[in-house]
Amino acid sequence: MTDYRRLRVALLGAGAVGSQVAALLRKHGDELADRAGAALDLVGIAVRNPDAPRDVDLPRELFTTDAEELIVGADIVIELMGGIEPAREQILLALGSGADVVTANKALLATHGPEIFDAADQVGASVYYEAAAAGAIPIIRPLRDSLAGDRVQRIMGIVNGTTNYILDRMDREGSDFGDVLADAQALGYAEADPTADIEGYDAAQKAAILASLAFHTAVPLEAVHREGITQVDKQMMDAARHAGFVIKLLAVCERLTGQPLENGAESPTGEAISVRVYPALIPREHPLASVHGANNAVFVQAEAAGNLMFYGAGAGGVQTASAVLGDVVSAARRHIAGGVGVGESTRANLPVLPIGRVTTRYQITLEVSDEPGVLATVAGTLSDGRVSIATVEQTVITEGNGEPGVARIVIGTHRALEQDLSETVDRLAASGVVGRVVSVLRVEGD
Repeated sequence: MTDYRRLRVALLGAGAVGSQVAALLRKHGDELADRAGAALDLVGIAVRNPDAPRDVDLPRELFTTDAEELIVGADIVIELMGGIEPAREQILLALGSGADVVTANKALLATHGPEIFDAADQVGASVYYEAAAAGAIPIIRPLRDSLAGDRVQRIMGIVNGTTNYILDRMDREGSDFGDVLADAQALGYAEADPTADIEGYDAAQKAAILASLAFHTAVPLEAVHREGITQVDKQMMDAARHAGFVIKLLAVCERLTGQPLENGAESPTGEAISVRVYPALIPREHPLASVHGANNAVFVQAEAAGNLMFYGAGAGGVQTASAVLGDVVSAARRHIAGGVGVGESTRANLPVLPIGRVTTRYQITLEVSDEPGVLATVAGTLSDGRVSIATVEQTVITEGNGEPGVARIVIGTHRALEQDLSETVDRLAASGVVGRVVSVLRVEGD
């Protein structure tokens, strides 16, 4: 191996991803040095329990419980512990001591990103986080660098592998939600407590990160509208399939023009953004509809570049380690080249609209009495709510045998203000002619 300058690399955490990063650093050290222009010396791994069983065999002498001592003096610190604390404190310590930081910690960046990036700017360091949004898929660099000269208009992403696995099997096999969730847990796709995945928290964190990059605006996590998939059932899947759709949990990040703010005021620039996560109907011919299993995909629409699709593994120890090591090589190259790190661009400072101010389409499924006048009443309620009907399909579920039976009505709407759509659905539920609102799903990607 060529005699390179040597850089000290400290690793915090040795779980599924961390242990793979350590193993690959040791196994491919010469190759990585050739690419980075510097030898990458893994000087230690900070963990809570050095003797805990791990996925790969690593030398016992690499492990320490003293993270602070390991951080101070490192050139590059890789944080793979997860969670907020002590990860936040230790990243700030690393930046304060002059190290660059590589992290996959989406929860931390979604909640404390501005603080961390400001700390990096103050000392001229860099924070790399390619693995924080979609595992092995390269999406952070394209948004931050490749599309920096363009205007991103919209992002639609399947950014949680667990929920995509569940919804994909429900769609293709007709399986029930609970059964597929249990299988996902047995296969390791879902945690014993799957709340972060199935309730959309994980996807919302990634959406905040992607939107911040795409629109050069700090997007707080609490500004992201979030809904999970626990209400999606076999009946909804069957209806979606019949109508030519598939249901996916989507992260939608959108640039909007001319939309009033919550108080009716206008944005100073005439633009605002919306960031939201929910299960939505996607036409089966859309590229995102063909994302199967636990894979992720991000569909980007840019003003000049047009439509771009990024697809691949969204999780997994080895796969995520690939993205982490790519960041490590980038950090090493910066050290060799010298100069200050490149900070995050959040100067656009666009307002983030609440979900009620966004324009969307709905597919509304109702159970009603099968008798004259019901459809007219439903149509009138929609019209009163400023919601225009695009399609209507009615199916008789049970015959009345002399009494009114039960019919199912599936209504597709034109685009309307989300607040008007939501209030109209509430009025339908209370109208007296609707026995049950079976489902309400938004339509995206058409």
